[in-house]
Amino acid sequence: MSIRYILIDDELNNIENLSFMLTQNCPSLERVGSAGSGEEGRRLIQNTQPDLVFLDIQMPGVNGFDMLRSLASVNFEVIFVTAYDQYGIQAIKFSALDYLLKPIDVEDLKKAVNKAIQKIEAKQQNTNISNLLKYLQTPKQESPRIALPTLQETHYVKLEDIVRCEASDNYTAFFLSGGDKILVSRTLKEYADLLKPHHFIRTHQSHLVNSKFIKSLLKEDGGNLLLLDKTRVPISRQYLDPVKKSLNNIIHP
Repeated sequence: MSIRYILIDDELNNIENLSFMLTQNCPSLERVGSAGSGEEGRRLIQNTQPDLVFLDIQMPGVNGFDMLRSLASVNFEVIFVTAYDQYGIQAIKFSALDYLLKPIDVEDLKKAVNKAIQKIEAKQQNTNISNLLKYLQTPKQESPRIALPTLQETHYVKLEDIVRCEASDNYTAFFLSGGDKILVSRTLKEYADLLKPHHFIRTHQSHLVNSKFIKSLLKEDGGNLLLLDKTRVPISRQYLDPVKKSLNNIIHP
């Protein structure tokens, strides 16, 4: 099966470099066009109906996110290609989407392409893009949804419904306020970095807690957090001072 792709980037040398890397490393892909702006990209998508789009985020005028918003539907896979941009990267991670940082690493490129091919061949609806656009439009006072992909399906969960996260080897278990548990094949560190701005506190190498569900700090056994559901979460020595500081900031912002 040949995967038809297009490249959208405002810098021609970036298009040429990525096209060359794809030709050398991803022979199952067929390039059907390229565009130098978000507006050109929108027209190209409508005219070519690609399976896969490599999309730069930061472009003059209509950026990558704005271009996606302008489409009536997104029935293709997207791999974002960007220089480091904290807001954009966080939005992409929240929606479990793939991105490549410039300069592009060949191994990262092959992994992202292989994942996209699997989704295309499975003919999965690209609901992660929908979640990305909703995240970008969510007012700051509202709780955004995070995409949690499992082997069977992708769950879209409001942050306010996540009580805590617990590491299990290279997996992370999410415990929800309704009693559900979701196991995701990503490390706790990834989620700790992603959720820290949303008042999630790392207490231990294996534990991350939503501060909203903390009832009290217990001094027993060197330190534990007692949650509203009576769960006790351990605090390791290295995290004790940062935990106390985080709790103090919540009480006295």
